[in-house]
Amino acid sequence: MTVSRLAAGRVSAARVALAGGIALSSVVLLSGTAFAHVSVQPQGEAAQGGYATVNVKVPNERDNASTVKLEVNFPLDHPLASVMPQPVPGWKAVVTKSKLAKPLELHGKTINEAVSKVTWTSAGSKIGPGEFQQFPLSLGRLPEDTDQLVLKAIQTYDNKEVVRWIEEAKEGADEPQNPAPVLKLSAASADHHGGAAKPAATATTDAKGGHDDKAGGHEETASAPSSTDTTARVLGVVGILAGVAGVAFGILAGRRRSA
Repeated sequence: MTVSRLAAGRVSAARVALAGGIALSSVVLLSGTAFAHVSVQPQGEAAQGGYATVNVKVPNERDNASTVKLEVNFPLDHPLASVMPQPVPGWKAVVTKSKLAKPLELHGKTINEAVSKVTWTSAGSKIGPGEFQQFPLSLGRLPEDTDQLVLKAIQTYDNKEVVRWIEEAKEGADEPQNPAPVLKLSAASADHHGGAAKPAATATTDAKGGHDDKAGGHEETASAPSSTDTTARVLGVVGILAGVAGVAFGILAGRRRSA
């Protein structure tokens, strides 16, 4: 009877350990996928009716190819009269405008067209495996009739593979496989400037994502807060799973001593 119980205990502990290992692997794999999305992040606040400087963050997902082109599309149902890319060394930016069905009134002027797309193409630089690049944009004036802008993006690799980040998330549903970047807009401020960070005209961003402001010697990474929060959550789950595995092995060791 003792031998049978010991054997059963071993099987039970092994199952717990296996389940913990599978769950741990899933967490690690899923967290890696979450980090791989093309995203847009404001420098400071992006308020309705104001102006903002944002970074389009582009990670390279492939181990055997490099990113050589990025296209970001802007919604014409919530048009922006001004979209200005900051120069990025080794990349050429082209701004495309489209005719508006309904003209905009901005600073006493009638605007008949708005930016519909910005395309960055490699001019010597690439985003290699294990790297990401940030592409800064100055946006304005931000719309007041929506709390977000969906900026659908298309990423092209040097092996001709194209990844379309164009799927819009639906409330209550799981995140889509290739979600479109979303810029969240805060409530309008009194001065209509949205608290946006000033564009760093002399700043450069390397392929590793480091931001070097030559004017003030200040280094910052726009995505640091969100990455830190996500990492903390992942580490918390990993700790719980490790604890479960430890309890399972402790039970097994105890049964061995009893036997």
